[in-house]
Amino acid sequence: MKKFRKVLDGLTTSSPVNPGGSPGCGSAAGTPSAAPTPRELEIQETLMSEHFQICKTVRHGFPYQPTALAFDPVQKILAIGSRSGGIRMYPFLSFPHLGRPGVDCHSQHESGAAVLQMQFLINEGALVTACADDTLHLWSLRQRLPAILHSLKFNRERITFCHLPFQSKWLYVGTERGNTHIVNIESFILSGYVIMWNKAIELSTKTHPGPVVHLSDSPKDEGKLLIGFESGTIVMWDLRAKRADFRIYYDEAIHSVSWHHEGRQFMCSHSDGSLSMWNMRNTAKPFQVTFPHGKTQRDGRKESCKPILKVEYKTSRNSSEAFVIFSGGLSYDKAGRRPTLTIMHGKAITVLEMDYPIVDFMVLCETPYLNEVQEPYAVVVLLEKDFVVVDLTQSNFPIFENPYPMDVHESPVTCTAYFADCPPDIIPVLYSIGAKHKKTGYSHKEWPVSGGTWTVGSQTYPEIIITGHADGSIKFWDATAITLQMLYKLKTSKVFEKPKTGDMGRSADLVEEDPYAVQMISWCPQSRIFCVVGISAHVILYRFSKHDANTIITSLELRLQCEMEDVISPSDTENTPCFSDPSGHSPQPQPPSPRSNTPDSVRDSIPCLKVKDRMIRMPPGYQAELVVQLLWVDGEPPQQITCLDLNSAYGLLALGNCNGLAVVDYLQKTILLCMSTLELYGSADPFQRLTRSPRKNRQSTSGLTELSDNQVSLDLERSKSPTSDHVNGHCTSPTSQPCPSGRARVPGGPEGPRLARRGPGRPPFRKAQSAACMEVSLPVSSLTEENSFSRSRSSSVSSIDRETKEAVTTLQFAESYGRKSDSLPTPCLWVGTSLGLVLIIPMSIPTDEQERQEDPVTVAPTGTVLMLKGSVLRFGFLDCGGALINSPYEVWRDQHAPDDPDRPRKRKLVNFSPSSSQEACGDGHLAVVCSERQAKVFYMPSQACLYVHNITESSFVLRADVVSVSNSVCLACFCANGHIMILSLPSLRPLLDVSYLPLTDMRIARTFCFTNGGQALYLCSPTEIQRITYSQEMCETLGELFTPIETPEAQNRGFLKGFFGGNAQTFDREELFGEASAGKASRSLAQHIPGQGGIEGMKAAAGGVVGDLARARIALDERGQRLGELEERTALMMTSAETFSKHAHELMLKCKDKKWYQF
Repeated sequence: MKKFRKVLDGLTTSSPVNPGGSPGCGSAAGTPSAAPTPRELEIQETLMSEHFQICKTVRHGFPYQPTALAFDPVQKILAIGSRSGGIRMYPFLSFPHLGRPGVDCHSQHESGAAVLQMQFLINEGALVTACADDTLHLWSLRQRLPAILHSLKFNRERITFCHLPFQSKWLYVGTERGNTHIVNIESFILSGYVIMWNKAIELSTKTHPGPVVHLSDSPKDEGKLLIGFESGTIVMWDLRAKRADFRIYYDEAIHSVSWHHEGRQFMCSHSDGSLSMWNMRNTAKPFQVTFPHGKTQRDGRKESCKPILKVEYKTSRNSSEAFVIFSGGLSYDKAGRRPTLTIMHGKAITVLEMDYPIVDFMVLCETPYLNEVQEPYAVVVLLEKDFVVVDLTQSNFPIFENPYPMDVHESPVTCTAYFADCPPDIIPVLYSIGAKHKKTGYSHKEWPVSGGTWTVGSQTYPEIIITGHADGSIKFWDATAITLQMLYKLKTSKVFEKPKTGDMGRSADLVEEDPYAVQMISWCPQSRIFCVVGISAHVILYRFSKHDANTIITSLELRLQCEMEDVISPSDTENTPCFSDPSGHSPQPQPPSPRSNTPDSVRDSIPCLKVKDRMIRMPPGYQAELVVQLLWVDGEPPQQITCLDLNSAYGLLALGNCNGLAVVDYLQKTILLCMSTLELYGSADPFQRLTRSPRKNRQSTSGLTELSDNQVSLDLERSKSPTSDHVNGHCTSPTSQPCPSGRARVPGGPEGPRLARRGPGRPPFRKAQSAACMEVSLPVSSLTEENSFSRSRSSSVSSIDRETKEAVTTLQFAESYGRKSDSLPTPCLWVGTSLGLVLIIPMSIPTDEQERQEDPVTVAPTGTVLMLKGSVLRFGFLDCGGALINSPYEVWRDQHAPDDPDRPRKRKLVNFSPSSSQEACGDGHLAVVCSERQAKVFYMPSQACLYVHNITESSFVLRADVVSVSNSVCLACFCANGHIMILSLPSLRPLLDVSYLPLTDMRIARTFCFTNGGQALYLCSPTEIQRITYSQEMCETLGELFTPIETPEAQNRGFLKGFFGGNAQTFDREELFGEASAGKASRSLAQHIPGQGGIEGMKAAAGGVVGDLARARIALDERGQRLGELEERTALMMTSAETFSKHAHELMLKCKDKKWYQF
């Protein structure tokens, strides 16, 4: 049996690699197909399964669809709830000595119900949330990952409002039926004490008061609860006597209520845009009613105004006038007025216009006690798409500069890139350039939300995130140490001419188009060369300079519009002659043909956008040097670019689409190669395909602009690969029309003549959708006039040979071997296609700097072909010791710097050649190739397949990267079924396979990317970037939400004020609401659900010495805190007793010698 296996191994080694992999290489990792070579390598792999763990680290950007706001004035933690059930908390001060806020924390309700309201247990490390599914949740913030301790599900009533008094463990809950329930925060069980709506109102009232919209206890007496109903009814309920002190019936609906700190009066906001002031001595009518924005008309009536949704009434020591802050209340006379926040201070009224509708706002005060002078210092305003903090301490009310990246979605994000371990000087340089364009006029005070601590790990290295946007802008973000701050912004639209107003009637259409939308990014941090691929089939190359420059942008035009047809097979019934279009394979661009003035003129040899052809002054930063554009051919728009790679050491740029490949020399500004994919094979085409004449039904462009907004189910399509018909959203088959809604499109249908209706001057793009809005639109069966079939997704040749166009899906320059006979590595271009084929194109590049500027670069396809299952996604290169081989690069030099005769500016290249010092394997290196279904490791130059691993059979890989983790190398993959897989290199052993995130829309697929150091990111919502880690080391570096802080003492009210005006009675909520006096609530009213973060869950999860020590430490901290508070209270009581004794003794001495008639 062993001899038979050896014979099979010998046959496998000698046979060429087929698309399905070597016969001896099944899905089992580490199975060698060429037996002698892997054994001789003997590479020691250090990565193990315990080195990997999936963990969310931080979420950047503005919370998507916010709904609620809360603030802890002692811990200085801000929480924002969202419609999807998420909670974002903004606490961490990562660099206190710099005053630089760090990151935020994200938590999620499992139900996904919208968060209606939130209440902090002030300075206790807990948060109560009320959700739209009528459930209350208690979150513990005393741990690194917030967890739910308890939940309470209301069964018969809907929650409308919650109120938690300071330093109380009883939560008031108002419902839609008008009832008020009381919940014990510690046990999260309903009290038997209930304030029914029919008892709160008078018996003679015939109508229901409506839902409870406000609950608050009186600052003067905690035993009095103010209840506001939607209809305009206000009830002051005496909790001890269980009756109403007074009732107010107002004509207008109530939206909010706010107390004066003395508890003698309160203010209400109403639906007619009015504010009413009420005095506790006389509640028959309001003593003041104002319409802040309502003007008196000629007939004496007030003009109608919008509702005032919320009002805050705050007092200040430095001014006798109180602050009245409210949202809404504007008159209806002007349409299209922006949302406003009004600040009234005395007679001064300041109206702050907001860019987006106001969701909620909150006034930040110095003290948490409601019966003290509030001293407001800031207003936090939560908008639908922004977050603003206003400084109240300055008369002009400036806003604080927001340190959090709330403008990630300023223009919809269309692509992302993540770079870890960048050169240390790149971030300061980008920041210095970008700081010149920052806005001014911000408040000079420190950011007020500064709670929490963040533990920065020992592995801190420069990290940069780059985002591309629909308006053509590029943003560079500093992502070091889990923070995110914008460094620099680049606008690619400045490279092109603005379209003229009367150009063929395009002015109306361009309003709905984003022709500059960024589709792809390629960046070399060492040389600082930056490339951008746009949706209009263009590539812009930028160089970085610290100086201004006046330059003319070079423009190159490519005709990369080949018409490739099916393989001539016996099944074809019609004899169609073969014609090749030489214009489609021209290696040099042709001059644009003159456009005819006739209506039937066909757009040909014209780019979609016009590059500025005049001298342009460019500011410091990234400056455009070269633009490469694909041209229209015979009325057909250019196909969008699917892949791009640049190499600064070679001075070359390569791009590909579903038609072919082009290589550009950006140093000499010439086109080196422009060929169809089939021409690259020559006679080595494994499928022996031939060309045909163009079909009548030409394909239209698909890509960023053709994706549907409607989310479709992936249950049936998740196992299908998009690259057989669509590669990254680009159609690869002329026999199938793009299917934005997931349905097959019949030629000649309503979508067929779209291209014919386009004018010669209009680009073939609709409004570019961001990656946040792109939903999955997987292909279905292709229908053509000649044949109708449902293509199989298998990798067999019988299904592949029907492919009509082969898209170039990935490119990479590297020092490698183009032929088996090569003895030394040379510059090569590795090309991967949608059919799973890999081509290696060697190049001859002059080494001398002067010759490089003058002599041409030779590019010669050799026909070398490697094969895999599925579309090729990524290349990686290792030396014979298993170390990663980085691509060579050019060291950055400022071309616009002043000339220095002592230091001439020469190109300095850094080359990483494959190591040849190992005697075990001699010269050569390892090539890692990953497709959407399979990964292979080849030994070069022999091209022998050493290892094969079938990554998935039921799904397909969306993103794959060769990354460095823990001083070693691995292959990271993200599949469409949500699995994240880590494979060792070079043996391809599975180290991690976790079902993390199912693919629900194209946003995740387009933006997911891995980087070195065990990190990754993706766009989790249209406005948020989620960063995750798959390294065990990174999972341990998390922050602390709760930090022990002493609760500020209440102000000493003085003896006389406390004796005459203070509370005459003590209010014990436990005695009133406890089970002993109030009884138990009905079990059918609410259901208690213990959370996973409860004590029981903590015991089960910890269950060891570490857990016991942690619980003991928490208990000791809480006990010490309580003892400290008891000691402070004792000292305060002693001081009060001494003061009372002193006053009593003075009064006794004063009255000692007086007669009775002298008093």
